[in-house]
Amino acid sequence: MVLTNKYYDGKIPVPADLNEIDEQTLAELKAYPAVISSSIEKYRFREAQAEMMNVARLGNKYLADEEPWKTFKTDKERTKTVMYVALQIASALATLSEPFLPFTSKKLSKILNLGETVYSWDDISTEKALLKESHQIGKAELLFAKVEDEEIQKQLDKLEATKKANNTEAEEVIPQKELIEFDDFTKLDLRVGTIIEAEKMPKAKKLLILKVDTGIDKRTIVSGIAEHFKPEEIVGKKVSVVANLKPIKLRGTLSEGMILMTENAEGKLVFVNPDENNVKSGTVIS
Repeated sequence: MVLTNKYYDGKIPVPADLNEIDEQTLAELKAYPAVISSSIEKYRFREAQAEMMNVARLGNKYLADEEPWKTFKTDKERTKTVMYVALQIASALATLSEPFLPFTSKKLSKILNLGETVYSWDDISTEKALLKESHQIGKAELLFAKVEDEEIQKQLDKLEATKKANNTEAEEVIPQKELIEFDDFTKLDLRVGTIIEAEKMPKAKKLLILKVDTGIDKRTIVSGIAEHFKPEEIVGKKVSVVANLKPIKLRGTLSEGMILMTENAEGKLVFVNPDENNVKSGTVIS
């Protein structure tokens, strides 16, 4: 279409006599509607789409072999014929691509300036030409946006995350522990807490020192989450706390409880916490 606008002011050229290659190309084009529709009727949609793309390949090969950009300088009549045949393939694509790429099909039809004209698949198989001589086409436009490297990487990252999630789901689940009595469970004092201060423990790569409002009091809890969270990210966060865990000294700091954590699909630690924002510190988890 770029060349049609460049050489012929956007008008379909009048072809000279068609040679054997031209005739063979148009004959192949006329056979495709039956091939594609047969695949669709058998619900072989991927196969049908592949055959539609073969129409585009037919046109690409024809142009690459005939090189109208070169023959325009040496044989203008031959160039008209090549351009005429190539434009017939383009117009057929506007119709044949519609079940697979409806928006692209519409855009291509607009560029070809088909207006209200709707070619049927039978027209492609039976008509001598879809685009008549001297028909005025529009300006060429890109049918598809260029996919930048950044977008490709974004999609690859998304696929990798999905793969990891699927692998995690497929992993063997940790077996259930021994059964306990209800009385054993009631010994746990689980509370909603709020982290009000957080800082890294000196000379400890994995530990954060947290000041947690448990509703009962404000206590220090040492938690091994420093590789997953920055102190400033978690201040104000609601957490689930084992409040009656026996205190223990960790690197000289008395830890008076435990924060409940789990892992997401990427292996990153996440807090086991209440979804509702209005749950108050000190609320019992039961």
